[in-house]
Amino acid sequence: MCNLYAMTSNSQAIRDITKALQDRTGNLRPLPEIYPNTMAPIVRNRKGGRELVMARWGMPTPPGYLRRRKVDRGVTNIRNLASTWWRRWEGIEHRCLVPLTSFAEPEHLPDGTSRQVWFARAEGEPLAFFAGIWCQWTSARKLAVGETTDDLFGFLTTEANREVGAIHPKAMPVVLTRQEELDVWMNAPIADAVQVQRPLPDGTLKRIMPWHPVE
Repeated sequence: MCNLYAMTSNSQAIRDITKALQDRTGNLRPLPEIYPNTMAPIVRNRKGGRELVMARWGMPTPPGYLRRRKVDRGVTNIRNLASTWWRRWEGIEHRCLVPLTSFAEPEHLPDGTSRQVWFARAEGEPLAFFAGIWCQWTSARKLAVGETTDDLFGFLTTEANREVGAIHPKAMPVVLTRQEELDVWMNAPIADAVQVQRPLPDGTLKRIMPWHPVE
């Protein structure tokens, strides 16, 4: 499953594509390695229009999976939005777009080790968006910190296309690249919105080396 991605574009590009009216991220810097339980930008619906904000990656874990654990590190990838736990967040007020420029999947090697394989859009346009959901939740994300109330997000997964399937056959994130897909996910009734939960066509992704900032 996707537990590492990058967002190295800028807030203006995100706002232009998503039509976000408010930007609450401050000075959004490039994020070459975004891991679970860290902060990253999302675009969400609000009464005054879409807004760009920072949120923590990892939706609340269903209680049955916590098994009395004192820390909830969150669920990053969501396959079945129709399940009882996730259905509460299926409305447009909880949908979001998660900007990305590349994402990684772990490749398991014959010697028992693994490495991250990175994927980006093949046609050269850097910015794309995961179809996500968000909520505000109180939980203990880190034992030393204790309970905090955070804006949390996760994103949908689907079957893998050819490029991702060669590395991770079971699933890939739902990646949106067309304006009409963004609008359907953010605005449509859930029965129509879930139609975006499908893999990218074969040939629309390429393997890349990860981006790193200049020292």
